[in-house]
Amino acid sequence: MLTLGIETSCDDTAAAVLKDNDILLSSVLSSQDQIHTRFGGVVPELASRKHLEAIVPIVQEALDRASVTLKEIDLIAVTQGPGLIGSLLVGFCYAKAISYVTRIPYVGIDHMAGHLLAVFLEEGKPEFPYIALIVSGGTSSIYLAQSYTSFSLLGRTRDDAAGEAFDKVAKLLGLPYPGGPRVSAEAMAGNSAAIKFPRAWLGRSLSFQGGHTSAGASPVVRDTTLPSSTVEDESLDFSFSGLKTAVLNHCNQSRQKDIPLQIQDICASFQESIVDVLVEKTLYAARKHNIQTIVMGGGVSANPRLRESMLDRCQQEEKSLFVPRPSFCTDNGAMIALAGFYYARKLVPGSYDQDVYSRSQI
Repeated sequence: MLTLGIETSCDDTAAAVLKDNDILLSSVLSSQDQIHTRFGGVVPELASRKHLEAIVPIVQEALDRASVTLKEIDLIAVTQGPGLIGSLLVGFCYAKAISYVTRIPYVGIDHMAGHLLAVFLEEGKPEFPYIALIVSGGTSSIYLAQSYTSFSLLGRTRDDAAGEAFDKVAKLLGLPYPGGPRVSAEAMAGNSAAIKFPRAWLGRSLSFQGGHTSAGASPVVRDTTLPSSTVEDESLDFSFSGLKTAVLNHCNQSRQKDIPLQIQDICASFQESIVDVLVEKTLYAARKHNIQTIVMGGGVSANPRLRESMLDRCQQEEKSLFVPRPSFCTDNGAMIALAGFYYARKLVPGSYDQDVYSRSQI
């Protein structure tokens, strides 16, 4: 079975051809980073216009690299949401148009399902059930994956996603877009214990198990932005808006005192605060549900410090960790094709009156 995967949820136009569920014949991506860099973030209108320009040649290149023709494709899998509506519409309408003309069935895929299954594109594959941490510019969520098509949401961000926080802090520090890799690069030469940035656990009894808290920081830092009556015990939700504000306040105070900003130390301390919370909440979810396998996905899961810290903690607790290569962590057509392969068995083919959605259905 040959599946054509199409992904246009944000600013990357991607397509891939997958044979059955384990042989990737091609994976092609067109990035818009150079276009959006001057604005410090993705401009939705520009993104959708660039998708219109790229979608046809990118899909054709994916077919050419796979040495197949469109007539040989058995299924079209396309991202239906979540994401930028204008961007999603380009890929989704294109897939429906091809399906209508060629009579090749298509299936709309939730972008989160792609990230949850991306690890199966690698040789080492996890067994179900597993706990999945999906972190990107648009989401920070923890799922319990029970099968290829069954996922339960355990926790998600209440405000900024981790990747969004990285981009906003990078912009605050004058680092170019995309901010995540820039902050990570600066952090490598910084001292992660230099600044006491907060960690919002959003719970009263979730204790910190790792050994990477900043010097002088309390192991358990409560969220002070919410009334105590709304704070849940042992919450698996995330909140990074307070951390972003703490970085802003630190920079403002340094400038007021004419103290030069130590960019590398700020980046390292900020990154460690995010990593601590992501790792500990994921490990707590695994303990709570008695799961021995952890999977990561999404663009932020390519962060070297997050990978290192998660591996260390999994080894301490004797849990197995599976993380796809960086090219499968970021948006790509291969993960959409793979999810389509499994969802096609569960769902009837998509109808031509279906529409895209901005929020995940999972």
